[in-house]
Amino acid sequence: MSASTATANTWSNWAGNVVTRPAAVEHPTSTAEVQALVTRAAADGLTVKAVGAGHSFTPIAATDGVCVRLDRMNRVLDHDTATGRVCVQAGISLHELNPRLRELGLALPNLGDVDPQSVAGAVSTGTHGTGGRLQGIAAAVVGAQLVTGSGDVVEVDEHHPWFGAVRVGLGALGVLTEVTLQCVPAFLLRAREEPALLGDVLGRLDELANDHDHAEFYWFPHTDRALLKRNDRVPEGTDRQPLGRLRHWWDDELLSNVVYERVQRLTTRRPTLIPRVNAISGRLLGARTYTSDSYDVFVSPRRVRFRESEFAVPREALTSVVTELQDWFAARHELVSFPIEVRFTAADDAWLSTGHERDNAYVAVHQYHRVDPTTYFAAAQDIFTAHEGRPHWGKMHTLDAAHLSGLYSRFEDFLAVRDEADPQRRFTNPYLDRVLGR
Repeated sequence: MSASTATANTWSNWAGNVVTRPAAVEHPTSTAEVQALVTRAAADGLTVKAVGAGHSFTPIAATDGVCVRLDRMNRVLDHDTATGRVCVQAGISLHELNPRLRELGLALPNLGDVDPQSVAGAVSTGTHGTGGRLQGIAAAVVGAQLVTGSGDVVEVDEHHPWFGAVRVGLGALGVLTEVTLQCVPAFLLRAREEPALLGDVLGRLDELANDHDHAEFYWFPHTDRALLKRNDRVPEGTDRQPLGRLRHWWDDELLSNVVYERVQRLTTRRPTLIPRVNAISGRLLGARTYTSDSYDVFVSPRRVRFRESEFAVPREALTSVVTELQDWFAARHELVSFPIEVRFTAADDAWLSTGHERDNAYVAVHQYHRVDPTTYFAAAQDIFTAHEGRPHWGKMHTLDAAHLSGLYSRFEDFLAVRDEADPQRRFTNPYLDRVLGR
């Protein structure tokens, strides 16, 4: 999965639905260089937005000012294997970081299902992964270094008054330049994947969320078919038994990428085929079991481009949400080819985390990048918001500060930190103006 693209004239996110023309594109390699460019931008009256991999589907990183590419700030700066704490430059990608942690005998406790994101981007937008007893990536942050709107460098740790805001900061408080992560000893996961009936999965939600380390399922619209995934830690001393190279190529490269891309192109031209194709897809991927390093199990190659909207809803609301989506599909308002992904996390205390003070189920809807998602995503959003849904900050939604402020008990506290860190709104853009207010 490739990252975003940027030149002196344009910047585009991975999905290609956000394109902007920044006044300048900078590639700093140090905190001092970030300070200098923020100071210059202020003197020139320009806004500044830091960009990691550009994997957000919202314009959260878009700017017509200075686009700060953090890809050259990708070093592991310090580590303490006794405490499990690792300090990294914030531009390092999860793809680079995970094997580096493994070399140190460490791992992040939870990850999403793709890894091109920078640590700064994953933290700032609330990337979460799945695990009913676990939390998102931002919960592993125990310290951060931030360049504020005045060009000052602020070191934020667990005792700093900004700590609750910085962990999911939306890029609104400054440029994250370093992040300290609380890691755990490296671990293996036993992955079990199998086709299932949606009704059977919904009848086992408590078991899936509570009895497995990491569980999720994909439901194929217009069918009763799902793909169930359960990943559990194995006892120390268990041998790795990874997928064979042929099986990996067949399932994860040929079927999930090459064939699936062609299927998406076909159904885009002939949408009436979608229910039949989804029914076949729900049966095509067979059951498999394997054991490997945690990040090898978490992460899957995703090269078919799409747009995505995802909301966190209270876990107890999930069955109602799925039922209402089923009703919408049954009415044939629109035919949808991409599966719906459902994951779980435990509550955390980061102020603008979608998991703030609440155990959640996450429901993600997708649409192939050549298909207009507006009608589908709007209908799904109406269902999600009727159940106190909180949108993922990096995924498509149309909510604004008036609505969002009622979903977070510390929303006003976050705005107060923003006023301290960036009173001149050096780091704002239209998306942040909408979701936070000016």
